[in-house]
Amino acid sequence: MGYRKGYYKKDGTYVQGHYVDSRSKKFYSKKSKGGCLTTMLLLILFVFISCTDDDSDCSSKTCSDFTTQSEAQSLFDSDRSCYENLDADNDNIACENLSN
Repeated sequence: MGYRKGYYKKDGTYVQGHYVDSRSKKFYSKKSKGGCLTTMLLLILFVFISCTDDDSDCSSKTCSDFTTQSEAQSLFDSDRSCYENLDADNDNIACENLSN
C-alpha cells in the first residue's frame, strides 16, 4: 500500500490522492511454475533413487557364491528374471558346472 499523489486527467479535472495497492494486477495473475517444477524434479529424483536400491543382491550373485548346483537352482527358481545371470545358456538350469 502506498499513497498516490493527486494528478490531472486529460480532460483537465483534478483527482485527489489516495491510498492504493502498489502491486499491479499482473502480480496476482502470474502463476508460479517454479514450485510445480521443483516438485516434479524431486519426485523424479526420489523414483530414480528408489529404483537404484543397493539392498538387492539380484545381479551380484554368481555361480561362485554357491557350493552346490541345487542351492543355485533353488535361488534361480525363486526369481528367474532377477537371477538370470546364473543360467548362462538359457536352459533354466542354474550353474551347471557345480556339483549337486
